[in-house]
Amino acid sequence: MNAIAPAVQAPRPTLKTWLMAARPKTLTAALVPVMVGTALAYGLGVGRWMPALAALVGSMFIQVGTNLTNDYFDFKKGADTAERVGPQRVTQSGLIAPGTVLASALACFGLAVLTGIYLVVVGGWPIVAIGLASVLAGYSYTGGPFPLAYHGLGDVFVFVFFGLVAVPGTYYVQALTVTPAAWWAAIPVGAIGTALLVVNNLRDAATDVKAGKRTLVVRLGLRAGRAEYVALLSLAFVTPLAMWSLGLSSPWVMLAWLSAPLAVPLLKLVLGQEGAPLNSALGGTARLQLVFGLLFSVGLLLR
Repeated sequence: MNAIAPAVQAPRPTLKTWLMAARPKTLTAALVPVMVGTALAYGLGVGRWMPALAALVGSMFIQVGTNLTNDYFDFKKGADTAERVGPQRVTQSGLIAPGTVLASALACFGLAVLTGIYLVVVGGWPIVAIGLASVLAGYSYTGGPFPLAYHGLGDVFVFVFFGLVAVPGTYYVQALTVTPAAWWAAIPVGAIGTALLVVNNLRDAATDVKAGKRTLVVRLGLRAGRAEYVALLSLAFVTPLAMWSLGLSSPWVMLAWLSAPLAVPLLKLVLGQEGAPLNSALGGTARLQLVFGLLFSVGLLLR
């Protein structure tokens, strides 16, 4: 059954409401993979700014499109209701009409495809497969006949597409090959991106149960979700050491560890709180992702 629809017609969207719909705090998940992949490419002397810029634009469009479909389908499926404890959603709150939100999501995916045409020219047919899979997965996160987020596959989606696909993919469109270092560099990016989703799922666990949204947290419980968060952050911070030890990077890659103090209060919040207090952990995890990504990128640049 759908959430209660607003009694009045949605007002004309403003820039503020569109920014709210785009969810700027989540855009680090699109920015950081491209930044890391590009830093690695330039560090190895194969960087090209035009493909890097196109990869960033395409990634941003896919992220915003995914956010908009999530906003639309979570409302339609009853996951976003008046009981919601997270940030305000434009469809559920009546700020933007549902049809407008869905049309905008499809437009974003369409723009991502248009951006990808240039990348296909640069990188060939592998980019077609990567691009179409990314767009389809973005829509299928909460939409389509088998919404990934509703079947406990959201974590896998984020780790794969915002880590294992985005980082090596960004490197590939510049170097036209993929080095083992690109796969390793994808691990911490995907891990922190997934940790961002875990916080979201921990916060929304109670309403997700009612809506039949079977996230991993709903399936396995809060304790397992908290353990997953700890494991993901641990994996992110261990990876630079592994890369250095394996000779895949210089010691400078350990600069990423300077972001560790940001993780400490987040761990305390996630391990000790639930519901609305986790909103600050969500923003904090996005900041950690950005700072870790910046430091990690600098370390990959320095040889």
